[in-house]
Amino acid sequence: MITDCTALILAGGDSSRMGQDKAGLLLEGTTLLQRVMATMQDTFPEVIVSVRQPRAEVALPQVCDAEADGGPLAGLVAGLAQVESSWMFALACDMPFIRPAVISHMAGLRGEYQAVVPMIDGHPQPLFAFYAKQTLPVMRAALAGGEKRVRAVLKLLDVRY
Repeated sequence: MITDCTALILAGGDSSRMGQDKAGLLLEGTTLLQRVMATMQDTFPEVIVSVRQPRAEVALPQVCDAEADGGPLAGLVAGLAQVESSWMFALACDMPFIRPAVISHMAGLRGEYQAVVPMIDGHPQPLFAFYAKQTLPVMRAALAGGEKRVRAVLKLLDVRY
């Protein structure tokens, strides 16, 4: 268990490319969101779910996006504003095969960085990443300036890739 961190599951997207709610897709009889929630509850002492509007099927604490149509950045801002811990681990709800060992390894890389973001084939994966609470002002300012992409904000942070 990673005790100094809160998990934020991003479930507020509109799934426009999918054409239906990704969080509600079934995999072996369980929704993607339920699978991710279960894994996060086994890994972190506190788990919250970022949503556009409250979801009745979610028994965990929920936080609504900081700005309507603000994209994933709005979810991160809302989550960071809510958490009391010094770190937040954010992940998208459509990652049902996540491994706690990978998350634990990433947690060990935090050190003095403001974020820990894995790279796959040279591309950052900002929706499976650790963010320090201290990044909230930078993210909030970017969102207020019209930015919606988390990748754009990474350029403003001290990131361990």
